Parts: sequence; structure tokens; C-alpha cells
Amino acid sequence: MNNPTTAVHSKGFKVYLNPRVVGMLLLGFSAGLPLLLVGGTFSAWLRDLGLELAAIGFLSWVGMAHSIKILWAPVVDRMPLPLLTRLLGRRRSWMFAAQLMIAAGLAGMSFTDPLQNLGLVAVWAIMAAFGSATQDVAIDAYRVEAAPRHMQAAMAASYVTGYRVAVLAAGAGALHLATVSGWQLAYGTMALLMAVGMITTLVSREPETQNDTGTGQLPSAVDHYMAHTLDTGFRKQAAAWLIGAVVMPLVDFFRRYGLASIAILAFVATFRISDIFMGVMANPFYLDLGFSKQAIANIAAAFGLVMTLAGAATGGILVSRYGIAPLLVFTAFMAPATNITFAWLAVIGPERYGLIIAIMADNITGGMATAVFIAYLSSLTKTAFTATQYALLSSLMTLPGQFAGGFTGVLAANVGWVAFFLITAAIGLPAIVLVLLLLRIAHPDH
Repeated sequence: MNNPTTAVHSKGFKVYLNPRVVGMLLLGFSAGLPLLLVGGTFSAWLRDLGLELAAIGFLSWVGMAHSIKILWAPVVDRMPLPLLTRLLGRRRSWMFAAQLMIAAGLAGMSFTDPLQNLGLVAVWAIMAAFGSATQDVAIDAYRVEAAPRHMQAAMAASYVTGYRVAVLAAGAGALHLATVSGWQLAYGTMALLMAVGMITTLVSREPETQNDTGTGQLPSAVDHYMAHTLDTGFRKQAAAWLIGAVVMPLVDFFRRYGLASIAILAFVATFRISDIFMGVMANPFYLDLGFSKQAIANIAAAFGLVMTLAGAATGGILVSRYGIAPLLVFTAFMAPATNITFAWLAVIGPERYGLIIAIMADNITGGMATAVFIAYLSSLTKTAFTATQYALLSSLMTLPGQFAGGFTGVLAANVGWVAFFLITAAIGLPAIVLVLLLLRIAHPDH
């Protein structure tokens, strides 16, 4: 990893001209492209062909690959790929292999008729989803190792921008293509767009990483096991690998932070919970309030995307100037606070100015929070175990909100929209308390 003590401190928008940051924009596009193609867009294709809702529902499980990527993150972290690792290096080899898998899966979907062979389409979709989740693990590790800490928020903001543009292409873009030329051509085009990520991976430089202080002592655990175990053969080798790839990353994390690790993990689990919890019911709320689908598309989707990207860019600039800690406190407070604007919108009714204000406040803050929090998660990892530790933290970041989100419909139906959004704001209070606690026991900038 580049040494923060020798790095030139980037200021303002100049940080976004750094080649690493520009490359992250394109890698973000590569990461965001497959998400809807095995999710919402995939479901739209199947429903458009007249498939039963039950079948579509079961096929939505394809997207679970992103929720369980921690299971194979240690493999991405530790295992070299034949030939590719020697040619491209530790991180880029996995990125390129995953991108090839995604392109092959999408191409396979484009050449297969779901009405004739739904099972094969499912296989291709699983391949694309598995490749997508693997690419996420590899890119996250690459991003952490490719730039010094003060540039991590800018790297995250660039990544989020590319990711959001790709989601737009895989959503609205694919639907428009399907309307004009059919679903096969739409998916074939998306497969070709994966070349953006492949070319970026090939022309990028492999991060110059080195083991962080202290991690060099950890392999002694493997050496001790190998020297004293009574196991032999495959069992011995497999156990040694598990100790090095799975146990040691966790031991390293808890050893570095001690009791503070409990507060850190609790903060990671609660920081975005109010946004995720509220977001599940956003579109039903707009419709119930009386906004048209066109207004929702223009304001909540298109204008909201611009505001999110502006927030992410602002977060990257501010962190590069002032560090992570003050921005973590600010966004931890603002993320739940902006949910109150939706309670206000529920009171005034379907006023366009109210929706614009609510979307502006929520999406700018959300974009900033995403960029800042990714930089914070990146600062918690060690280069010896980047992929495994980051996959663990990012999964913990989304899992509580996603699980709780399943109950939002019941809550909104029973308490009404005003109380619902006030409750979502209150859910964010623990994160504020935890970030203030962390400032005292484990400063986020260290």
C-alpha cells in the first residue's frame, strides 16, 4: 500500500484526477452492471415472457450470492489463480477472472430462451451472480490497497459514481433495448459492456502491498499447527489453510482493536440501518401519497441519482481534506435526521417541492455517508487479509437493515407514514452514540 506519510495530500477536485481514482470509476461501472441483470431486470424479462410469479420468486434467490460472499472471500484473499496471478498479480487476477465469468454468464443468458430452457438460464444467471459477488470482493480489496488512507473516500466516491451509472444502464438502458430489439440483444449488449471492467483491470497497476506491522507474526500460528498436529495428508493441509485464511483475519482484527472491536462492529451494523430500513418503503410511500410514476421517475430516480453522486463526490473531497472522523460524526447524525423530511412530506401531501427537498436532503447525505463509510471500513482492514476482513464488514453493514426491512410494510400499515419515518429516524440514534464512543476509545482516523 502507498505510504500515507509520503503521499502528496490531494486537495479539492484534484483528487479525482488521480489515475487510481479514475480507474475506480470504471471498475465501479463493472461492479454495478451485473446487479440488476440477475435481479430486477431479470425478473422483468421473465415476467414479460409470462412466467409464473412463483418461478420468478424462486429465481430471485440467485442474488443471494452477494449476501454470502464472505464464505469464499478467504479464497479470493489467499489462493493464487493458475497463470493469471503470475501475469496480473494477486488482486487483478481475481478481478479479471470474475469479469470473464460475468460476461460468460450474461452472454449465456442472451443465447438461451427462458421459455424453452429455464433451467439453463438459471445456471447462467447463477454464474453471473457468483462472478459479480467475487468481483466485489476482489475490487474492494484492490481499492483498499491501491491508494493511501486520505484518498479512500475519493476512491469510494468514484466507485459509487461508476456503480450508479451502471445500475442505470442495466435497468432503464436494458429495458429500453429490450423494448426496441428484444431481451436477447439487450443481455448480449450488457455482456459486451463488461469489457469496460476487463480493459481497466488489464491496464491498471497491481497494488504494491506489504504486510502491515504485526501481521507477520500471525503465520506462526500455522507453523505451530503444522509442527504439532497429529493430522496428516489432506486434512492437515486443509486445516492449515483454514487457520491462515479464515481464523487469522478474525484474530488479527480482534487483536488490533481489543474490546473496542465490539463497539466498532456494532457501529458498522447500525450506521446505515435507518437508510436501508426506510428505503424499502420509499416507492410505495410516494405512490400512496399520490405522486405519479413519471414524477417518481424524474425526481426520486433521475434527480435522486444526481444528488447521490454529488453527495459522494463531496464526501470524497471533505475526507481528503479533514479526515474520516469528523465526516463520520456528521453523516451518522444527518442520515437519520433527513428521514424526518419524509415525515414532513407525509404531512404536506403530494407537493413536488416537498419531494424535491426530501430527495435532495436524503440523497446528498446518503451519497456522502456511503463514500465516508467505505473509507472507514477500508481503514479497518489490514493488507494481509483485506478481502476477507472487508467482505465481513460490508456484509455486516447491510445485513441488519436488509433483515429488518422485511417488517417495514407491517410497521407502516399499523402506525401510518408520519410515525413510520419518525421511527426510522430514531433507529439511527444508536449509531450516533457509538460513533461518539469510538472517538474516545478507537479514533476512526487511526
